[in-house]
Order: sequence, then C-alpha cells, then structure tokens
Amino acid sequence: MIARLSLLLAMLLCIAACSPIKPWVKPYERQKIADEIMSFDRDPVAGSYLHHVYDAREAARGGDGASGGGCGCN
Repeated sequence: MIARLSLLLAMLLCIAACSPIKPWVKPYERQKIADEIMSFDRDPVAGSYLHHVYDAREAARGGDGASGGGCGCN
C-alpha cells in the first residue's frame, strides 16, 4: 500500500514537472532588477579593460564577448 502511494506521488511530481514554466518576473519589472548595484564588477570599465588585457596576453579568446586578435588590437 505504501509502495503504491509513493509511486503515485512520484508520478504526480513527474507530471507536474512537465507543466509549462511561467516567469515570475514580468518583462516590465525586469528593469528594476537590472540595477547597476547588482553588478559583480565594482568598476565595469576597469573590468572590461582587464578582460581585454588578459585576452591579449593569453592570445586566446573565450566566451566573454571580447573581439579582436591575440596581438591586443580590436
């Protein structure tokens, strides 16, 4: 009896997981959470420069959105 009940509960959880996920934050509310104070960098300009220097020194480009070659030019 307990095994059937737990199986039924597991099946209900699986079915509930397949339901469409709706965002809790509306598109017009996203501007409130995209505040500069929520940024990880203290100074975004300095952070961008350090990413550029690192990419140029390592002669490699990662998935950070930087452009240019390993010579340091854009």
